[in-house]
Amino acid sequence: MLHIGCHLSSSNGFEAMGQTALSIGADTFQFFTRNPRGGKAKEIDPQDAQNLCKLMQAHHFAPIIAHAPYTLNPASADPKIRDFALMTFADDLKRMEYVPGNLYNFHPGSHVGQGIEKGIELIIDVLNRILDPKQHTTVLLETMSGKGSEIGSKFDELKRIMDGVKHNQLLGVCLDTCHVSDAGYSLVKLDETLAMFDKQIGLPLLKAVHLNDSLNPPGAHKDRHACIGEGTIGTKTLATVINHPALKQLPFCLETPNDLAGYAREIKLLRGLYKE
Repeated sequence: MLHIGCHLSSSNGFEAMGQTALSIGADTFQFFTRNPRGGKAKEIDPQDAQNLCKLMQAHHFAPIIAHAPYTLNPASADPKIRDFALMTFADDLKRMEYVPGNLYNFHPGSHVGQGIEKGIELIIDVLNRILDPKQHTTVLLETMSGKGSEIGSKFDELKRIMDGVKHNQLLGVCLDTCHVSDAGYSLVKLDETLAMFDKQIGLPLLKAVHLNDSLNPPGAHKDRHACIGEGTIGTKTLATVINHPALKQLPFCLETPNDLAGYAREIKLLRGLYKE
């Protein structure tokens, strides 16, 4: 079964997101834990969270994905920005305990001129300070496109972060199709790319996929998502992604530039291309 959803607004709460997902044919979804540019998160209604858990169980949802705000940068040279990352990360993981067993995705960070080695060191420090072996959430490092001073556009960089974290059993990876293509990994030669991932990180640690087309040619090191079939990756290649034996049971989340009706069309299209 294809587990697929999209990014939804969390403004109306957990259960509303679950109902919206069902209305467009989805059985998973992604949401921001707070304003994507930062700020204080809304208080969680425990009953609302419990209602979502019941809905997900009744409709056989795949794990859902919470996305950290874009401003979270544990690799920053600015101690205040790193402190914000630490506090936000810790708060989000506490909040995720209301919907246990799900995923929390973040962009590893940008070293902003300090160099990759220093950036990786700072990311490891933050993760070591906030990960709790008692938590019920898997934290995902997202594959990045490599624009600017981003860390995580190479599988090896993600591996080095994970190897430095004490409780790395709580970590996994979210593969973004737009980002990995922009980073220079081939989706046309998907077997080769996944073999590289398996060798450097391990396929069991791949926990989710952001399914996006790209406006950029492979290796452009940019980050501009496109709707399915309207970019340089194309529908045919993305169909091989959702049907690959190593990936097809994972939750897929659309981050395409769409409204709900557009997401519903894409979900219907991809379900039609999925081979049971």
